[in-house]
Amino acid sequence: MDGDFTYADVGATATDRQPEGFSRLWVRTRIGEGDADFRRAAGAVSGWRMHRAMGVRIDADAESAVEGARVRVGLGIGPLRLHAPCRVVWTLDERRRAGWAYGTLAGHPQCGEEAFVVTRDGSGTVWLTVLAFSRPAAWWTRAAGGLVPVFQRRYADRCGTVLRRLVREGGRAGG
Repeated sequence: MDGDFTYADVGATATDRQPEGFSRLWVRTRIGEGDADFRRAAGAVSGWRMHRAMGVRIDADAESAVEGARVRVGLGIGPLRLHAPCRVVWTLDERRRAGWAYGTLAGHPQCGEEAFVVTRDGSGTVWLTVLAFSRPAAWWTRAAGGLVPVFQRRYADRCGTVLRRLVREGGRAGG
């Protein structure tokens, strides 16, 4: 999982910047209410539980998302499993906001960055926001054209659905 980032604007998701030439994804899902739901959601996101509960294989060199951690995301099954190397570029652990983002490394089929941020607004509502910017990096993601953004949107929607379930179950599942 060695290598440099495959894009120049590393960390842009921390300020919701979209670099020129990249497609943007922004999906927000209501997860729950109150501090307990916020803490459960933040723990499930930072400890890879949300991803693993979705059936995503996460091979990371850290128990949780920490800046600099190398992560290899595996989607699919068996010989059809796609391996996507990334590195965590920033993390956030505040009273009302928690999350992290990873950026793509050489060998990833896309080029860009994706962030997973849990927030608790002033009314106590807990949200998951999945924010990304990307563009194809492999011949087959370029060939897939408009299907890639559809898949990315479904993936982000599924993150919210799974995280809401984990929070309702008390954060126990998938971990």
